[in-house]
Amino acid sequence: MTTPEPETAPDSEPGAAAKDAGDDTDGLIETYPGAPDSLVMLWQQRRRQLKLTPQDWFPPADLDLAPLLAARIPATLPPLEGRQSLHAKKLHLMRTELAGKPELAALNAILIAHLRKRRYLPHTPALFRRIWTEAGAALMQELPGRWLISSAITFGDHGETEAQRRIGLSINILFSLMKLYEFERFHSGYAAETPFPTRRVRRRRLPLGMPHFNLETGGLDINLLAQIWNEARQEPVVGPLACHLLQRLNEDPGTLFRRIGMMRADKHLERMERAVPPDQTFEDLGEGDANDAAESG
Repeated sequence: MTTPEPETAPDSEPGAAAKDAGDDTDGLIETYPGAPDSLVMLWQQRRRQLKLTPQDWFPPADLDLAPLLAARIPATLPPLEGRQSLHAKKLHLMRTELAGKPELAALNAILIAHLRKRRYLPHTPALFRRIWTEAGAALMQELPGRWLISSAITFGDHGETEAQRRIGLSINILFSLMKLYEFERFHSGYAAETPFPTRRVRRRRLPLGMPHFNLETGGLDINLLAQIWNEARQEPVVGPLACHLLQRLNEDPGTLFRRIGMMRADKHLERMERAVPPDQTFEDLGEGDANDAAESG
């Protein structure tokens, strides 16, 4: 497989400038100075409670979900008037974003917003779980990807069982790291569907002394996905949502996993080509001879 060159190619080896800069310093430079305290402080600031005012509506625990699943959010919403709480502003923004979707989608979204905070009404977690127990199959077909991911992640903190919480936390780590990595990759100049050229990278070092990933025989990607997927298949509430997300990931051509698969296929092809004598091609060999040649490499 041949891959096009990126729009802009660096003049030097990636990370060389940072490496040279580090050589001039006496101490180690932290990515997050003052961690973990500095990180926890920022994280806690983002988790301040969404306070409700007397005019704010918040759903009761025994809310009938069926009418909200049947009703659709209008295509256009009138702007909010007067002074509004942050809860009301968020709900209006979510309903605007989810226009045309079931009203239950907006309710699910605002519950997630509250559940990400340090404090929330006591019945909120149970109501959120009720949505995915009673209406999850229908809602799964309606929500955009970002809200499917956010819903699954919320089970990490508010799942009723250990299995629900474990699946939610796994989805959180998987998709959060993918978001960071895929965003950074935008700056490489390569399209999301284009794998990097395979080069010799044995002398490059991974963080924390981790061993290299072997494109031909490595199973890190399989081990990562299979464990989450297998556990999700056995869990009836968040499990179907997690399986749905993983299947969509499996079908997406612009992900790290698809690119790794293409690079792995390239490596296998190179190995097979090396096994064929220079004066022969696979077209010259019979099927059995081609298999023998590939196995002998």
